[in-house]
Amino acid sequence: MNSQEKVNFGKLSENLLTNIRDNKSTENERKQLSESNLTALTNELKTDNQKIAFWVNIYNAFIQISLSKNPKLYENKAFFFSEKRIKIGGETLSFDDIEHGILRKSKIKISLGYLRKWFRPKWERKLRVDKVDWRIHFALNCGAKSCPPVAIYDVENLDNQLDFMTKAYLEEQTSYNKTSKTASTSVLLSWFRGDFGGKKGAKKILFTYKITPEKPKNLDYKTYDWTLFLGNYRTIPN
Repeated sequence: MNSQEKVNFGKLSENLLTNIRDNKSTENERKQLSESNLTALTNELKTDNQKIAFWVNIYNAFIQISLSKNPKLYENKAFFFSEKRIKIGGETLSFDDIEHGILRKSKIKISLGYLRKWFRPKWERKLRVDKVDWRIHFALNCGAKSCPPVAIYDVENLDNQLDFMTKAYLEEQTSYNKTSKTASTSVLLSWFRGDFGGKKGAKKILFTYKITPEKPKNLDYKTYDWTLFLGNYRTIPN
């Protein structure tokens, strides 16, 4: 390729994750990403769907790459997620940069989804989504056993793909007590409650996606299992 503008970043992210899943070399894809620049990225990733498909694939891919190479990195999770280790777009990004800066539009990590960062670097302002899509929380895989499975996302089918993964994950993670009208579900709905519209929004999601037969009156959250669990892939039906 003679020009960065000719790189199809969406397909590049799909190929990267596909090769990881299939135990093939990722050297070419990683080289293109490391040599990319901010202008090339922003010229192609213009819509939120383009940004989400690309960055979710990138996040999930580098989780697998990093932890397969050195599982001990997971012993200090705070450092693992905050350490800048992914060279892309002329910057070196952390997993937190991708999740909270780009995909969650500059949200403060520990604010339950209600507060945004005061300082937002230029690259983050240029690359981040315009509107947070809460379904990303059921697409991002951080390497833990309780994480949603890894799927490969493309912009053409993104909406259906996110809906499928949201429903599948919540069905697996949720049980419902009709007597007390209590849903026991993933703690992700609590950790990022602002993204979901608070408890009221979370209850509406569970009912809308037919996870519960009615809007729950109460929510309980299950303990997150942080056991390292790589290679957890799922194919989304066409």
